[in-house]
Amino acid sequence: MAASPSTAPAPSSSASAAAAFAVNGERVELREGGCGACVVLLSAYDAASGAVSHAAVSSCLTLVHGLHHRAVTTTEGLGRAGAGGLHAVHERLAGFHASQCGFCTPGVCMSLAAALAAAEAKAKAQAGRRPDDPPEGFAARLTAAEAERAVAGNLCRCTGYRPIADACKSFAADVDLEDLGLNSFWRKGDAHASKLPRYDEGSIGVFPEFLKAEIKASSWVDDLYTPPALVGGGSTWHRPRSVEEYYKLVGSELFGESRTKVVVGNTASGVYRETEVHDRYIDLRCIPELNSVSKEANGVQIGAAVSISQAIEILRVEAGGCHDVIFCKIADHMEKVASLFVRNTASLGGNLIMAQRDQFASDIATILLAAGSSICIQASSRRLTVTLEDFLQMPPCDHKTLLLSIYIPRWTPIGSLSGGKTMDGTVSKIGTSVLFETYRAAPRPLGNAVAYLNSAFLAQVSSDETSSSLILRELCLAFGAYGSQHAIRARNVEKLLVGKPITASVLLEACRLVKETIVPKEGTRHAAYRSSLAVAFLFTFLYPVTEGTLKPVKAVHLNGYVTSGTNGNPNCGPDAHVDVSLKKINDVNSGSCTNDRILEYSNQIIEINKDYLPVGIPAKKVGAELQASGEAVFVDDIPSPKDCVYGASIYSTKPLAHVKSIELDLSLKQLKTPGVVTVKDIPEGGSNVGANTIFGPEPLFGDPITQCAGEPLGVVIAETQRFANIAAKRAVIDYSTENLDAPILSIEESVKRCSYFETPPFLLPQKIGDFSKGMAEADQKIYSEGCFVRQFDLRINYFNVKLNSQYYFYMETQAALAIPDEDNCMVVYSSSQCPETAQNVIAKCLGLPCHNVRVITRRVGGGFGGKAVRSLPVATACALAAFKLCRPVRMYLDRKTDMIVTGGRHPMKICYSVGFKADGKITALHIDLFINAGMTKDVSLIIPHNFIEALKKYNWGAFSYEAKVCKTNISTKSAMRGPGEVQGSYVAEAIIEHVASTLSADANLVRHRNLHTVESLALFHSECSEDATGYTLHSICDQVTASENYQHQLETIQSFNKNNKWKKRGLSFVPIVHKVLSRPTPGKVSILNDGSIAVEVGGIELGQGLWTKVKQMAAFGLGQLCPDRSQELLERIRVIQADTLSNVQGGWTAGSTTSESSCEAVRLACNVLVDRLKPVKEQFQEKQGNVSWDELISKAIMIGVDLSAREYYVPGPFGSYLNYGAATSEVEIDLLTGASTIVRSDLIYDCGQSLNPAVDLGQVEGAFVQGIGYFMNEEYVTNSDGLLISDGTWTYKIPTVDTIPKQFNVKLLNSGFHKKRVLSSKASGEPPLLLAASVHCATREAIRAARNEPHCSVFGPSPSHFDLEVPAVMPVVKELCGLDSVERYLENLLTSE
Repeated sequence: MAASPSTAPAPSSSASAAAAFAVNGERVELREGGCGACVVLLSAYDAASGAVSHAAVSSCLTLVHGLHHRAVTTTEGLGRAGAGGLHAVHERLAGFHASQCGFCTPGVCMSLAAALAAAEAKAKAQAGRRPDDPPEGFAARLTAAEAERAVAGNLCRCTGYRPIADACKSFAADVDLEDLGLNSFWRKGDAHASKLPRYDEGSIGVFPEFLKAEIKASSWVDDLYTPPALVGGGSTWHRPRSVEEYYKLVGSELFGESRTKVVVGNTASGVYRETEVHDRYIDLRCIPELNSVSKEANGVQIGAAVSISQAIEILRVEAGGCHDVIFCKIADHMEKVASLFVRNTASLGGNLIMAQRDQFASDIATILLAAGSSICIQASSRRLTVTLEDFLQMPPCDHKTLLLSIYIPRWTPIGSLSGGKTMDGTVSKIGTSVLFETYRAAPRPLGNAVAYLNSAFLAQVSSDETSSSLILRELCLAFGAYGSQHAIRARNVEKLLVGKPITASVLLEACRLVKETIVPKEGTRHAAYRSSLAVAFLFTFLYPVTEGTLKPVKAVHLNGYVTSGTNGNPNCGPDAHVDVSLKKINDVNSGSCTNDRILEYSNQIIEINKDYLPVGIPAKKVGAELQASGEAVFVDDIPSPKDCVYGASIYSTKPLAHVKSIELDLSLKQLKTPGVVTVKDIPEGGSNVGANTIFGPEPLFGDPITQCAGEPLGVVIAETQRFANIAAKRAVIDYSTENLDAPILSIEESVKRCSYFETPPFLLPQKIGDFSKGMAEADQKIYSEGCFVRQFDLRINYFNVKLNSQYYFYMETQAALAIPDEDNCMVVYSSSQCPETAQNVIAKCLGLPCHNVRVITRRVGGGFGGKAVRSLPVATACALAAFKLCRPVRMYLDRKTDMIVTGGRHPMKICYSVGFKADGKITALHIDLFINAGMTKDVSLIIPHNFIEALKKYNWGAFSYEAKVCKTNISTKSAMRGPGEVQGSYVAEAIIEHVASTLSADANLVRHRNLHTVESLALFHSECSEDATGYTLHSICDQVTASENYQHQLETIQSFNKNNKWKKRGLSFVPIVHKVLSRPTPGKVSILNDGSIAVEVGGIELGQGLWTKVKQMAAFGLGQLCPDRSQELLERIRVIQADTLSNVQGGWTAGSTTSESSCEAVRLACNVLVDRLKPVKEQFQEKQGNVSWDELISKAIMIGVDLSAREYYVPGPFGSYLNYGAATSEVEIDLLTGASTIVRSDLIYDCGQSLNPAVDLGQVEGAFVQGIGYFMNEEYVTNSDGLLISDGTWTYKIPTVDTIPKQFNVKLLNSGFHKKRVLSSKASGEPPLLLAASVHCATREAIRAARNEPHCSVFGPSPSHFDLEVPAVMPVVKELCGLDSVERYLENLLTSE
């Protein structure tokens, strides 16, 4: 797809590229450039050279008129299943089982495709000719490491990333195909490139010939004339050709009368969300001076409009293959800024302007400050060259100040080549050496995350003629992103260090001064941690060249460069000894010059069951190719009907207040919003209901009192989704708190004020034994006194565990489309896990009978429980607006609104008392459980049951508990994947580890000692009786921990910890026992006239492979009529969308068992059809022998056989069963930064006889990685009013491909026949998530090892037990290892001397 003047899109200049083009594949819901779902390939043609360049870009940030003379390729442009055939990228993503819900898959495809195209173009340009054809099946231009990094910025909540990485690496020339994971192309041991879908170079990003001709024809015109402004959609796009033209534009009368935005890549809108509509845009990219690059002997000058990616390439070229250490390291660090698809359009100058004007936490400003950079700016008629430091300290720039270029000097051992000056302008001395390093501590190793602190240090050192020590002659210490106004130089620390030998005592004094200097502003999160990072980075920089740590050399003559690491991941670390006389520039290993893999190794072990073919085979997920090619239709992909308008939620920002009025901002008249839909618009006979469960309804809108911050108050209606979002965010709400009590915002306050929801007794599990007696039998006890009394003393530090919330982060946010129909009916397309409930709620709100409301759900772009109850208010509000306006209305929540109004996992506080024997056998446990439900019940009353059932995975002896569901004024919490169970299972591990630390015993031995026997399992889980054959947990645990591999890991870790002061490793093992409950589910099978088969089920396809398993089951069921042709039948079956007026009693898709229940319903329906068709087949076989499927159906139709059957599967008394699994994880922590790396995870999960091993494997891996997010990454942060402030990809960090285990091994255990389950299968969606606690527990073990070091002990010997928060983010880990560990280390070093 190309954009040119003749084909320029009609939408407004402000429309994003993804929104402007009528394609499904590119997602626009986020508009932050932080998820990668909307990535497209942007191609540019250079008429002078004839070269075509390719880049991945985030289409949600790319403005339409900025695509002038560019070619855009979407995933549909690569190929389509319906026409022209799929591309190899699509086929391989699908074949490696790398697509589940599929919402992110188009973006993944395009990130990979862009990497392939860019690598090919680069190779072609370097060779000066067409490159040789790559080996068959490969794209030889990519390495495996590059292929992995191509998708490092793409988020996926479903797959766990491993299969995505494998699909990408299948294009690499240096990959061993046998190392790639489970796929549909070959079996293990039989890999060959010829079995892969072939990739042909030149098949991606073919630039249109007509556009080339147009560019050539217009190039001479553009040189002579200013291109005309582009007009569309009420806005104007200007492209000045010079600085003078720019100032003429901004100085015109129109500029003062309009809302003008100056843009280059427009990526700033992903950081600072737009709250107004602009009617004029000025694009700076046509100003040659801002795009020029001047390469000089003394340095390089880069135009301000040059993209960050281009700047990186320029610096790499100038570095001469890493021969210029400073340029190379700057380029390395820049690669950790944002994601590649953002860097490709974000400008270098724009980044610095944001740092200067908006206090953006820029890495680039910091590293360029340390490198002694200067900038050229134009302020009206004045042109100035100032240092970057002076620029950052200037008053915030406005449109009158134009940043023209950035100058980065070269550095030699004697200083900058720009006149031989040092960073402070003095003449440098001969015989010096340069040290340069950059650092950043951020939640993600490969970037795409704002740093807690970044820094860059440049030093000139010389040797002392009388000793082997080094003297700091000049020094620049730059720090940024720590909660300051902008990056700064720590000049007082520089002054302290300059001129002195680098000794331990001097370094200690400098570290103390740095901590006093780098102080975040008040209110900055993790302030002390950020200050400690500054100390850690300075220590890492200088300690390797500190006196006493250098290797002795005969003649120390410093005439080269000295380096001490790479971008916060030191090659040698602070423990290493550095021979400065040998550290030449040629020894530098830049990050880009290495070929380090993100994922080192993975292994998947499955067993294929052939008893019920095609059930049991690892078939590809149904629709995977459609998802990859962008042809799969989600709710927002449905074309908008005529006269459709758009809605956006207005939500409360107060936790408890009267809502007196809601008004739209009068300054937004140009949006032409039809108005606001509120509770007053609910029709007569309807009611203010937005959701409903078995525990009761909840209101659609807060009226007349809002109960929490984040509660919906109304819906703004506008002509576009963007206009609606802007109007909603600027709505003026008048609140009053008169005569209202203070809001309840915490569990502690809820306990104090006795604010609870009453839990029905039948939902609470039975207690086991006599707790008092069990405690009496114990040798040792850990008490938690008074935790559950009315006079709960908040001052007492009880033994407790606190667990925060987690946001769903499905890739597709809440979405609905409501269309009024004839006879007072309403059709609603909803992204919902429970369409039937949506139908009921909408009907009740509108005062209509249910048969007047039709809810349709085809597929859901990720759910995890968040598309169940929490989807209902959006669908209902959308239907209400459509009902009022008598027009179609669609709502598609932006990510921030979705995060704020949807809630998430339940926060909890758990107190415990436990008694145990000296050998670790636990005799009694009592739990006091507090669950924060938020403002309404939702399904919170089932959470105590789930929590306790998961906790009972161990034999606690006597077990008792008390549970309270707290009613508070925060957003309603709902079921999220493993609701209550993930917390309960984790708390069990916390208790086990507390017992082990009290006994100074190995926690894994205590775990084994308290595993259930068959008898105790029957006592604790009486409703799920299990015989010795079915209880596989002991066998699983033995496989995990008794292997030679596990013992070798233990020995290796012990050795590692002994030999490393600043990095430690831990290993932990976690078992799970997880109960699931099957629900009644309908299934309908219809055989059509041509013999094709349509299947309807109550379950919704969320990405969990439900359609795939159902399709296999239908083929098996009907295959009884033709046993040898079940595979052929499989190709003739289609599972169709859920429709509440077609297949009633659909129920909820939740609890991990809907796939198997839907399969059983379909099997039963197939049995009915088989019983009807079998006599027909036998009758005609007697007459004519074999009868084909088509003949059988034709004859059945002729004699009037009913070819449609519906069955309603009811599980009966054996609807619940237990799932077993275990995992070991090895984690490495960095004591200086708190960063954790998951070195390895090994999982074994009992999947029964898997209905589809590929699907179940994907569920296991995806659930485990989502659990890693909960335990290690995802901080759910609220303000003092309970309003979520970690409300987007900038502040809420789910796992990425660079944060999953480097070695990731999964085994699906086939536990054999079990008549109580559907074809002996077991659930796989939720239980494996609980295994991720092994990562958290391994982190605790690593911290425990760290606290044995003298410099990390808190107060003398480390306490045996400590709390490790969930999530265990970097600041938490670092704090437990000691925020002053560097100072303590240096103090100990000086004391020992």
